[in-house]
Amino acid sequence: MKKMTKAAVALGVALSAGLMFSAHAQQKTMAIGTGGTGGVYYPLGGAIANVLSKNLPNVQATAEVTGGSVDNLKLIASGQSEMGFTMADAAFDAFKGEDKFKGNKVPLQTLLVVYPNRMHVVTIEGSGIEKMSDMKGKRVSTGSPGSATEVMAFRVIEAAGLDKDKDVKRERLGVAESVNAIKDRKIDAFFWVGGIPTAAVTDLAATPGVKMKLVDHADVVDKMNEKYGKLYSPGDIKSGSYPGQDKDNKIAEVWNLIVTGSKMSDDDAYKIVKTLVEKKADIVAVHKEALSFSMDNQVSTRSPIPFHPGALKYFKENGKGG
Repeated sequence: MKKMTKAAVALGVALSAGLMFSAHAQQKTMAIGTGGTGGVYYPLGGAIANVLSKNLPNVQATAEVTGGSVDNLKLIASGQSEMGFTMADAAFDAFKGEDKFKGNKVPLQTLLVVYPNRMHVVTIEGSGIEKMSDMKGKRVSTGSPGSATEVMAFRVIEAAGLDKDKDVKRERLGVAESVNAIKDRKIDAFFWVGGIPTAAVTDLAATPGVKMKLVDHADVVDKMNEKYGKLYSPGDIKSGSYPGQDKDNKIAEVWNLIVTGSKMSDDDAYKIVKTLVEKKADIVAVHKEALSFSMDNQVSTRSPIPFHPGALKYFKENGKGG
């Protein structure tokens, strides 16, 4: 009997270990490329990772701090990330193998069109900058290396009739670093493309003794679209979006996407998209830009990248999209 009991216990332990190993083997880890901690991608990515981990069995999603869109696309290309936030223009460059992806096409698929990214051209009172042409000869940050801020900033500067290499003294800082630099008067202005509000820009606007100013530039959109395709649209940062902002800021904007590479299964894509749309309220609680995670935005005019078949399946079940 004792031998039988020991054998039964041993078998039970082995079965238990086998089940645990099986469960562990089925666990999927999903890295989500976001951006810097001062922007919107990172808190949104954290909220998305929590929602996916909580609602999808055997999925452990994590939000990774990165340099932004370009970095995220390269991480997907190398297989280091399963998903990433990106602006539509940077994604289109990667898809075609152009600009920062010259000769290296990335086989991308869109999971979800998320929210419009607004270009902030930020300066402070006393800089002498009232309009884009006033940037000539100034110290300007055009965004961190590996960011789509840099891609779009160069296009805005070009469309405004300035040379990014000759007409401005250029720095390459992320939004949080740009805010610190402009507070210390080390730069005169900076570019940042992101959601509303962006925490670091709010911090600058709320700084005592500093009057933040946002420079209008919506008039460059047509020239940008002539050269790069219909990726951009005029928009505005509404008055009151930031402390002390007393008028609308006329800007260029571009849509953000969550993309994946060529390896994600239709089933995984379907479940991820379904969860993000149906659990939107949990993400909005972290950042209100998630209000744009709507079915109405899932159209090809907002994503130059083809939608994943799993995403399309969900959209069609809900009478939308693609």
